[in-house]
Amino acid sequence: MKKTIATIRDVAAAAGVSNATVSKFVNGTQRFSPAVEARLTSVIEQLGYRSNPMAQSMITGRTKAIGLSVLDITNPHYASVVKGASRVAQDHGYTLLLVDTEETPERERHLLETLSRRVDGLIVYTRTPEAELDWLMALGRPAVYFGRPQRINLPSVASDDELGAFMVTRHLLSQGHQRVGYMGFSRSLRDRERMAGVREALAAQGLELTVFNAEAPSASAGEKLCSSIVLGRQPLDALVCFNDLLALGFMKAAQVLGFKVPDDISVVGFDNIQFGHFSCPGLTSVDLHSERMGAAAMRKLLATIDGQEAEPLTVIDAQLVLRASTAVRN
Repeated sequence: MKKTIATIRDVAAAAGVSNATVSKFVNGTQRFSPAVEARLTSVIEQLGYRSNPMAQSMITGRTKAIGLSVLDITNPHYASVVKGASRVAQDHGYTLLLVDTEETPERERHLLETLSRRVDGLIVYTRTPEAELDWLMALGRPAVYFGRPQRINLPSVASDDELGAFMVTRHLLSQGHQRVGYMGFSRSLRDRERMAGVREALAAQGLELTVFNAEAPSASAGEKLCSSIVLGRQPLDALVCFNDLLALGFMKAAQVLGFKVPDDISVVGFDNIQFGHFSCPGLTSVDLHSERMGAAAMRKLLATIDGQEAEPLTVIDAQLVLRASTAVRN
């Protein structure tokens, strides 16, 4: 025999209250006496009543969903951000809806405009310059921005990229490295901060930086740039890479070309993705605590949705993780 699904009317009849009272209680739009709320809770559990999400949305004006845009879900850094954000969302009864812009700024606006109609708020990773983000502010949804906004007025979460780059470069200098290069990704808004940290540490020792620009923040792009770096006229002692994927791609290609890491060149990255722990040699990296970033952004957005004052900028500390891809230069 097919089980009958409990309705609001069933709950109201069993609890001895009106349909409107049940509706207001389950949707959180009104509080009642402790005795009434206890009776309603007990009846709802006994009958196995489940509210209709669409109907609830029409009553409360909320979807109980949050939108998150990432630049490339195949990059483990963003997967960790999603994990942190999703955990906090679930703890607060929200569903996370994800869009992947695939490192293509041209897709961002359409995807986010579409997503904004289905969610209560947005968490946004973007490559689009702030001067071109007026449309994001006009969506009419609470939003949290990853990075350090200078022009747009949005609460934000950022990693301390410049300090992380400074720390890892100081580490290389302490090992005796003198000729340090940086493999960057100039399309990223965070690239300037990381490069600035490397330059600052080198300048304190009177050293200059050699810069290489990758076409994408991917392992294949790091692999592609490798030969021009290790076979160039001015060989490097060490290479700081914009992220771990570039570093891992570079290390693979270097080994194919007959170079040993770290004997011939030390290599470091950013993000401390799990693959860096299992590479051979293990990759020294700047841990930006991706999961913590996602969780912090979600907490900040939920506070904004609830009308609470949100801290304008939350900065997540960077941590240096030392592995075997760096060694003392003799």
